Order: sequence, then C-alpha cells, then structure tokens
Amino acid sequence: MTVSTQLGLLLWKNFTYRRRQTVQLLIEIIWPLFIFLILISVRIHYPPYEQHECHFPNKAMPSAGTLPWVQGIICNANNPCFRNPTPGESPGVVGNFNDSIISRLFTDAQKILLYSQKDKSYDGYTGLLRALRKMQENTARFKLKDFLQDNETLSHFLHNNASLPRYALKQIVEADVNLEKVLTKGFGFHLRDLCNTTSLEEFVHIADHNVSRQIQESICNSTSDWLDQAQSHFLSNLDFFKPIRVSLSFESHSGNAWFNSLDKALCLACFLY
Repeated sequence: MTVSTQLGLLLWKNFTYRRRQTVQLLIEIIWPLFIFLILISVRIHYPPYEQHECHFPNKAMPSAGTLPWVQGIICNANNPCFRNPTPGESPGVVGNFNDSIISRLFTDAQKILLYSQKDKSYDGYTGLLRALRKMQENTARFKLKDFLQDNETLSHFLHNNASLPRYALKQIVEADVNLEKVLTKGFGFHLRDLCNTTSLEEFVHIADHNVSRQIQESICNSTSDWLDQAQSHFLSNLDFFKPIRVSLSFESHSGNAWFNSLDKALCLACFLY
C-alpha cells in the first residue's frame, strides 16, 4: 500500500469520525476561536505600553556609615524603580539621600563643630545666643536707626529723591521697629506690597501720624523703578547684626579676640542660613 493511499484512508477515517460526532466537532472549532476573541478583546481594551528600564537604589553597607545604612533600609523598603540613574550609581557616592533634611543637618552640624574646634568660636556662639535672647525680650525698644549703618546714606537719598523734610527724616529713623513682623513677613517683601495687603504701620511705628501718612502716600504714588532703587538703597544701608554687637559691647570684658570670634560666628551663621 502506497503512502498516498495510507494518507487518504487516514483522512477519510478522521472525517467520518468528526461527522458522526457533531457536538465535539463544533466544540473543537468554537473553543479556539473563543480563546482568540478573548485575546483580541484584552488587546483592544488594554493596549501595550512601553516599560522603561529600571534603576534600583543601592543599599549602603554598615561600613559606609550608620546614617547611609539606616536610610538605605528604611527609605528603600518598597524597592522602587526609577527611570533615570540614581545618585548612588555615581562613582564615589554611597547613598542616594545626601540632599535630605537629616543629611544636611548632620553636614551642617559637622561644619559647625569642626569650625568651632579650629577657630575657637564657641564663645562667639554663646554670646550670639545670649544677645538674641536679650533681643527677644526687648523687641519693643529697637528703632530703625539701630539697624542702619553708622554712616548711613538713606536719609540723604530720601531727602534728595523724595523731597522729605529733615523733621520727617528724623521721625523715620526714630520709628519703632516691630521685629517680630519683620522676621516673619519680611522675607521676599517689596515696598510696592505696602500699597496692596500690608500697611507701613505693621513693620514700623512712626510717632507723627502725618509723617506716616505722607510716607505711605509717597510710596503708593511712586514708580516701580523708584521703589526698586529705594529698596536697594535701604538694603545697602541695613546692618541687621548691629544691635547684637551693640548689646554685646556692654557685656564683653575679653577684648578684641572675643569680638573676632563673634564675627566669625556671625559669618558662619549667615553662610549656613
């Protein structure tokens, strides 16, 4: 019997079997089609999306330091996946959280300790804290002239550019400063804000109300360029640490070396701030 005859008999046998088992034949035809339709439906309703490469943050070993080790365990507990390389993948970088608040706190504390050990500025910090505590207890006695440089040119600028009389200039420099408002609302403040939501009396109290009203009107009627120039002139004459130095000058008995250490402490405080 030839191969073609055997193949023909096998096909005839299968065809005859399928014809006699109609239900089974329908199931064998419909079931694969049903599975295929399910796949098509899933593909239509949930289209494929591109999965980016994953960069997993490294976890520092205990030998790298206590802080990087603890941060690697706690902050990477869920093992996140990042699209871009993490800072810890760079050569020489141990952790991924060098810019965190606690890391910066430890870095600043280390700078302060090393700086104080090297330059002997601990006495300056002690005096600075004592002076700040004294300022907090006596905020009502500070006047605007207490925060201006000794050779200030603000009065000359206002006299020539704002046409203010000498009496008004004296009232301005003798005005009481609300130090609490200055510290809480003074950051990012501009003179043009005095005409919108904030009044001049919130920051300084001028004894003569006519002078206060005149200054308020002068600020609101001035151009933006003049206000920028006036604010720049005021900031250039401002010496915020002057009351601290004046307050400490009455308590110091250690000579110039103590004041040098205080100046270094103030400079370091400004740098860290």
